[in-house]
Amino acid sequence: MPESARKLGVFPAFHKVAGRRVVIVGGGAEAATKIRLLGETQAEIVVYAKALGQAAGADLIAAGGDWRGAWPTAADLSGAALVFTATGSEESDREIWSLAHTVGVPVNVVDRPELCDFYTPAIVNRAPLSVAVCSEGVAPVLSRHVRARIEALLAPALGDLAGLAERLRERVTRSLATVPERRRYWARFFSGPIAEKVFAGRTDEAELEALQTLEIDPHWQGHVSLVGAGPGAEDLLTLRAQRALQEADVIVYDRLVPESVVAQGRRDAERVYVGKAKGAHAVTQEEINALLVREAKRGRRVVRLKSGDPLIFGRAGEEMAALRAAGISFDVVPGITAAFAAAAENEIPLTLRDQEAGSAEGATGKIKGSSALVFATGHDADSETLPGWAGLAISGATVAVYMGHTVAAKVAARLIEAGMNASTPVAVIENASRPDKRAYAGRLDELAEIADRPEIVGPVLIIVGEVVAAGAIAGEPARLSELVAA
Repeated sequence: MPESARKLGVFPAFHKVAGRRVVIVGGGAEAATKIRLLGETQAEIVVYAKALGQAAGADLIAAGGDWRGAWPTAADLSGAALVFTATGSEESDREIWSLAHTVGVPVNVVDRPELCDFYTPAIVNRAPLSVAVCSEGVAPVLSRHVRARIEALLAPALGDLAGLAERLRERVTRSLATVPERRRYWARFFSGPIAEKVFAGRTDEAELEALQTLEIDPHWQGHVSLVGAGPGAEDLLTLRAQRALQEADVIVYDRLVPESVVAQGRRDAERVYVGKAKGAHAVTQEEINALLVREAKRGRRVVRLKSGDPLIFGRAGEEMAALRAAGISFDVVPGITAAFAAAAENEIPLTLRDQEAGSAEGATGKIKGSSALVFATGHDADSETLPGWAGLAISGATVAVYMGHTVAAKVAARLIEAGMNASTPVAVIENASRPDKRAYAGRLDELAEIADRPEIVGPVLIIVGEVVAAGAIAGEPARLSELVAA
């Protein structure tokens, strides 16, 4: 059936149960589930059952409900907001269903969709905000899976933010005369620094800032989030990054950020490409800094989307300095850096104790471990290769070299010249975490040969250290020596 022709068999609605009686009939495991669910509401829970199981009894005590040791009569059900029946007997459930209909109370018969006047949804509780997911009784497990995804997307303190909004609602209405003004205020309230303070547990500070903003400047300056997009795979984007993208008015993104990640933002968000490649800077860093400041001063919420992690070779320090100088509020959302993704998918432990290693022929040897990890770039701001970290690599640290493709030959030569064994294991990972990823393992003296390989065109990360020998890639046929011979 085409999507446009799909129609729901239910109409989503929320029952008011605060201070009202909700009846549960049954004392077994299914009844316990309903007691536990209703215990998250302000309903007055009354359970009718000839016996209560241990779980039902414990949940009822926790919910502050009452137990009546008999099946209910029609008079017992009269006036209830809702009735749930889970007696374990189809005959008994049908009797309760009939009684509830006699007195005009909606009833849910557990596991019998054909007898239900309403369905129990999977609920995300961020009181006073709630989200309900329902599959019309067809696939309750699917509803729970969807709920789990929504749970992950919604900050636990979202209810606190809604509560603060409720307390301020009348004051905002008095202070801002028009609907557009109030709409703009609330848009910033729910997605700006006030919300960030609430999510960080600083509700008192958030309320003070909300009141000051309302009195001084209801159209306050915007906010910039420096967001790590991760190495490229959509499912490695953090939940906080997804939330920031959904709240952004403007997304300023780099060359290595895939379109599928940029598309996680709102459809109506403005997208600004500021991609830079070595030797080809379409937009200078100073221009990017000015862009972030300008958009924030227009009152917009800006996401500066960077590949990997903003604080690892992402020039976030320069952008933070510019934002501080301009008095613009900002936050940093960390991302999964390429070294972690590359190591994880190739099972390379970046730190490792000394351990025995076996081979396919049964021989054993010693893999020297590493207790230090160095993130390095192939060249510094002055384009000098290997600026200062050779000694760390030689002393046994694992070194992850970013942007190392074009300087691989120099890196290998400098390390060998400095005294590193030419047989030291290395790994070269192209397009880490992406569908077109490729990985090679070999020796340090083979590393020099990859620099001019035309088939390696994506971003490359080089891992140097004995730990490479412990990874899955070390036993794979795609070795540097084979790449060299190709």
